[in-house]
Amino acid sequence: MPRIPLFRSLLLASFLLCFVASSSADTLKITSTPPGATVELDGITLGATPFEKDFPGGYFHRTHTTLGQRLEHPMIARLSLPGYATREINLTVGPMNWIDLHGHNHGEYWLIKSDHFHADLELISAAFTGTVAAVSSAQPATFQLDLSLEEIVKRAKPAVVCLKGLNTMGSGFFVTATGVIATNAHVARGDSTLLALLPDNVQLQARVVYIDADLDIALVKADPPSPNYAFPYLVLADISAVQQGESVLAVGNPGDAMLFSATKGIVSAVGKFPSFGPGTWIQTDAPINPGNSGGPLLNSRGQVVGLNTLKITKKNVTGIGFALSSTDLLTVLHRFYPDISGATVRASSDAPADSAEPAAAATQLAESSTPPASSPVSYAPPDGYGQLTITSEPDAAEIFVDGKFHGNAPATLKLPAGSHAILLKSPGRPDFSRTLELPKSSKLNLKALFDPSPTP
Repeated sequence: MPRIPLFRSLLLASFLLCFVASSSADTLKITSTPPGATVELDGITLGATPFEKDFPGGYFHRTHTTLGQRLEHPMIARLSLPGYATREINLTVGPMNWIDLHGHNHGEYWLIKSDHFHADLELISAAFTGTVAAVSSAQPATFQLDLSLEEIVKRAKPAVVCLKGLNTMGSGFFVTATGVIATNAHVARGDSTLLALLPDNVQLQARVVYIDADLDIALVKADPPSPNYAFPYLVLADISAVQQGESVLAVGNPGDAMLFSATKGIVSAVGKFPSFGPGTWIQTDAPINPGNSGGPLLNSRGQVVGLNTLKITKKNVTGIGFALSSTDLLTVLHRFYPDISGATVRASSDAPADSAEPAAAATQLAESSTPPASSPVSYAPPDGYGQLTITSEPDAAEIFVDGKFHGNAPATLKLPAGSHAILLKSPGRPDFSRTLELPKSSKLNLKALFDPSPTP
């Protein structure tokens, strides 16, 4: 029998040792407080906490042999328990390039970061408190109260946040005065907490309390900096109110640019776009860049119609961005605020005794497009003057403000700041009336759409 040279024996032994080390199984353990949470790995339900499963050693340790098994995709654990907010845990780090002993690159792989992960689950009743303000789709669509671009930014910006994780930066916005923030799942995924930077330079820790399994939507919770503090929040408008061609404004934090910046565009299209994922998408030419993800897309009334999510980056392609619709966000919020149907909703699991004031504030916001009374932002007091531009279809409608005749539409009026009763009359058609709040130094647009069919 031929004798094997010593150096070849050592090389063979080293090779076999690598093979054994990389092929032997290691155990992954996932626990939670409280226990009993259902564990899904990559969308497949595998058990409940405390959970254990054996994986090849190559999933935990780097391998240099062609025989060692390696993880060729990222792995996410999703923990759910009735009554508690669902948690996602990013189990892996990567991608890394797999290079063998001869220096050949065999592609990318991921490693499981630890053999034990633990999650503290949060009660839904503790995380999802306060109210959600939404414009009812049942409200008449014949009335439009348009704000100037300056006014939209002035009202929306205080409710927008910059969110920073270990490897991500994005945007979000408050949907309740109690600190619930809406953003994209790809902004929040992989972190249990994010740093929330507010426009007034206040920095808060925000917990990731929910990541949707299908839609690119996440909910984050920031605790108020003081017991009596109320966050400014935005009103959500149903997608049925969005029309192709209408003006929209995106507010967010694009990378390599100034924070809390705004860009303007139009609604290019609305509908399904399966290649980008489930949900209803709003295509817009408003510039959306990395860092804008999760920020609000606002209509001319300052209401949220979508979450800025992504843009197409291809050669010779410009001005194509996408936002997930506010209706998709409302669908997610409905799981925690089950009574969403009209102008304002309070979490049924946590309704404090003084709920009448915030509810009234949110209702006022939905009806008159004025900021909620619960907002800590100091808006202009009702003194001084504002500007109101009134148009009508058809033209030449008679304008009455607080019972006084002010000429015919179109017209631009300088009025005292405060509440005003607006009445427009067009021969042979029902009168158009509305009460609106005119803030100091504001520039508002009011368009009255009369029924084209004259009254009999």
